[in-house]
Amino acid sequence: MEFTSREDIDVPIEQVFEMVTDFEVFERSALRRGADVSRLDSLSQPGVGAKWAVSFEFRGKAREVALELTGFDRPNELSFHAGAQGVQADMKIELVALSRTRTRLQFWTGLTASTLSARLLLQSLKLARGTLNTRLSKRMANLRRDMEDRYSRMS
Repeated sequence: MEFTSREDIDVPIEQVFEMVTDFEVFERSALRRGADVSRLDSLSQPGVGAKWAVSFEFRGKAREVALELTGFDRPNELSFHAGAQGVQADMKIELVALSRTRTRLQFWTGLTASTLSARLLLQSLKLARGTLNTRLSKRMANLRRDMEDRYSRMS
């Protein structure tokens, strides 16, 4: 099962990459939404090998996710792998410079199941695909607005 979204951001690609790799901002955002986030690595700079343990409640059950940064190509691409209770997810964030001051951010995630209960979870997600795509689009639009606001404050 796949989800994709893209946003064109009025910020240069280097600054978008810096904002996307400011993991502390995303950690705080997850904490505000009720998740528990723990950084598991000791890297001083963003890079391959960064790891997190994330726990949250989804569909009435506690979920534990192990997340790892598996690809890091400045300023073009980030890849992540996540695993939780029989569900594996690969995620990719690609940045494309549309001009000197405009960047396209493309997000892709693919989910696979390795257990029967995980397959049932993915099946229920497929039934809610429209709602989930709408929520993803709204989150991406909010991310775009936040990045443009942060960039305008920096300039």
